[in-house]
Amino acid sequence: MSLGEPHVKQALDWIVAKLADHPNLKRSELIDEASRKFDLTPTEADFLYRHTEELGKSAPPRGSHS
Repeated sequence: MSLGEPHVKQALDWIVAKLADHPNLKRSELIDEASRKFDLTPTEADFLYRHTEELGKSAPPRGSHS
């Protein structure tokens, strides 16, 4: 599974944009919504769960001004 699949990349971009606008939204709810919106398979949704978790780990803490 990779981001090379257009609908998976579109779903990830949509999730990232939603989180940028509303950082308090639950990722799991966004991924569920993206799964329906972009017609993802369970495997693709699982990929998004793992990938967005990694994004959260690499993001700087909120409110930090480095």
